[in-house]
Amino acid sequence: MSRKKRNNKKADVSRQVDYYRLNTKAVRDLAEANAGNAPEVSEEELRQFRSGPNVKVSDWVKMCFIKWWFPGSVCFFFIWGLGNYLSDQLDLLLATGIALGVVQEMLTNNVIRFVEKTPGANDRWMMFPSKKYYTFPMNILYACLLLVLVYGLYNVINMILIAIGGASPDTVPLGVEPILFGLFYMGFDVLLIQIKHRIFGKKRNGKKNTVRC
Repeated sequence: MSRKKRNNKKADVSRQVDYYRLNTKAVRDLAEANAGNAPEVSEEELRQFRSGPNVKVSDWVKMCFIKWWFPGSVCFFFIWGLGNYLSDQLDLLLATGIALGVVQEMLTNNVIRFVEKTPGANDRWMMFPSKKYYTFPMNILYACLLLVLVYGLYNVINMILIAIGGASPDTVPLGVEPILFGLFYMGFDVLLIQIKHRIFGKKRNGKKNTVRC
């Protein structure tokens, strides 16, 4: 065998060994990969591999739409749907409040978690971000509180409209409908969540300052 052929054969063997080592290392790295040893990847690189339309929608727009759409749907099916069957206003409000809490726990929060880019990124958009057994009744109570605030706002607006227009106090100038109901509900929800962040944020900052002192 000529020297040239022997050199070519050695080069082929060397390339095969390097290829084997490279693939073995890749398989080992993949098997041992976890959140602790994963390399840092920039947001620009991650964005290249995310599928979706070229039109980018801000996160706050997505969150507000989700928080508007689900309460509006509950208003459509319960307040409009059950209004003809439940003559008592208190029963209708109770049924609607329970439905809003169930939807908040089972649908709204899960959709918010589903669209988040990294685990926990959208926790700041939920009043009770942790999914525990006790969050179910707490979301129902929270939904009932929001419902009371929304109905109180409706009453204030109607009183103002009656006073301005001089209409009879028995009339209802602004009735309850899904679009505006969802907007009011979403507004109070975001407002209370922001208040929670302000309160607990100040407490955390106060604890840090105390430790530093």
